[in-house]
Amino acid sequence: MSEGIMSKAATMEIPISSNGVSGTLNEDESLEQDLQQVMVSGPNLNETSIVSGGYGGTTEGIIPTSSLKGPAVQINPNYLGLRFLNAEGQGSQQSSHASLTSEELSRGLAVEKFDLVKKWGINTYKCTKQLISERFGRGSRTVDLELETQIELLRDTKRKYEGVLQLARALTAHFYSLVQTQRALGDAFSDLSQKSPELQEEFGYNAETQKLLCKNGETLLGAVNFFVSSINTLINKTMEDTLMTVKQYETARLEYDAYRADLEELSLGPRDAATLCRIEIAQQNFQAHRSKYEKLRGDVTIKLRFLQENKVKVMHKQLLLFHNAISSYFAGNQQQLEASLQQFNIKLSSAASDKPSWLEEQ
Repeated sequence: MSEGIMSKAATMEIPISSNGVSGTLNEDESLEQDLQQVMVSGPNLNETSIVSGGYGGTTEGIIPTSSLKGPAVQINPNYLGLRFLNAEGQGSQQSSHASLTSEELSRGLAVEKFDLVKKWGINTYKCTKQLISERFGRGSRTVDLELETQIELLRDTKRKYEGVLQLARALTAHFYSLVQTQRALGDAFSDLSQKSPELQEEFGYNAETQKLLCKNGETLLGAVNFFVSSINTLINKTMEDTLMTVKQYETARLEYDAYRADLEELSLGPRDAATLCRIEIAQQNFQAHRSKYEKLRGDVTIKLRFLQENKVKVMHKQLLLFHNAISSYFAGNQQQLEASLQQFNIKLSSAASDKPSWLEEQ
């Protein structure tokens, strides 16, 4: 039995050192944060939902819940009918159905919700016990070194891309202010050209220069805006979707190790009839959580591979666009700048100056 439990086909179990899991975060603070995640995920007694786990909140994608289909409690009318017949034996099956008041239904719902809370509490206890054991080096955890390395790399990449996105947005905001200033300056030169005959030519070509710079600036803003939008989608949708699956996988890993440790503990005890029954139930729970863990591990592996391929394609296109647009603008090459936008199918409104800018619409 121990060989089946401690299978290392795709993972290996390593004992945690006496110092706990290595990391830069302070051990006490990290443990406190994890325990807070464990305890905030209690079932909502005002809703008929099945609590399927006890570690993490559902909004974080850690413990999924599923709504009950149909009534939360299925009442057996025959049983209640026999129970609520009067002492003289009068009445009938139909009269007993009529006696099902809202109070009895409420009691049934309360029993159902109590059972849900009980199951959630047991799962929460096991996961909390496993988490504490890992933190203090008294337990073991299942580790997939290759997968966890890829997950950490994804989180680091996301942080760095968020820094690029923040800087690109700042550049866009500053450049937008520059374009607006150039437009106002061009209008002022144009007005003075008409009202100052002695300097009409000088004001005139300065007005044309500022208007041309303004036009090229709006074209560059269109390219940078497309760059910002694409990076934002990559970070906050594509990467975030993968990280949500990663969170579910990490929760499944904790549950898997918790029920594995529970089964190992029971297997070391006496083999009387009661214990054998508990071992059988523990074995079933362990198998169910192992299947869930292995499925989510496969999902994470697939999503990480597709994310890497998609990231390379997106960034190759966006970095090329950004380079060509910036280079063409500061070289004063209007034709090359417009060609860069056409290459990436970016269309600018011909009446852009009469409409709110894309930055004002954000």
